[in-house]
Amino acid sequence: MPQVIHLTGPVSYEDGLRLQEQAVSALLDGSGGECIYLLEHRPVYTIGRLRDQSSLREPAALPHPVHETNRGGQATYHGPGQLTGYPILDLTKRGKDLHRHLRTLEEVIIRACVTLGLTATLRHGLTGVWVNHRKLASIGVGVRKWVSMHGFALNVTCESLPPFHAITPCGIDGVTMTCLETELGLSITIAEVVTILTPELERL
Repeated sequence: MPQVIHLTGPVSYEDGLRLQEQAVSALLDGSGGECIYLLEHRPVYTIGRLRDQSSLREPAALPHPVHETNRGGQATYHGPGQLTGYPILDLTKRGKDLHRHLRTLEEVIIRACVTLGLTATLRHGLTGVWVNHRKLASIGVGVRKWVSMHGFALNVTCESLPPFHAITPCGIDGVTMTCLETELGLSITIAEVVTILTPELERL
């Protein structure tokens, strides 16, 4: 069972990446076990190492820094009000199947939404978790020697949404981002979502 570690307080993207790299190395050399970090980042835009980075629109005009990183996918935003999850898992125990890993992360978020009384779904051909045609959670992963890193970003409060307006989220034209607060019509905290997600993540 992976250990779920909730880091309170804002975490820089650089520190989050360093934590992941240390955990991946420890899992590979046998000095550490599987873990899943849950945290909120300081405001940052990220994008995979792609030739086409048009989803950032005008990088110099963005209100927050941009970090190019070793995950798959186009531009996204991380910041306060959004719960980011980084599962550091041995995928050799899980069929060495990256596609299956992505679907499993989606299913975890969907099950947590059910617990909250919200119906969330998949959309054919599009990674992530959706409420109708609104995107609730983004997913982008990386892998080193079949150990996973990066993961999911679940928008919890309305504070998480405005910075998405400056980019083309995940490279999908016309996408509307949403959050749990908006869809539930009530206030919800990061801590409450961590409590609901943790038992689901421990079953990964």
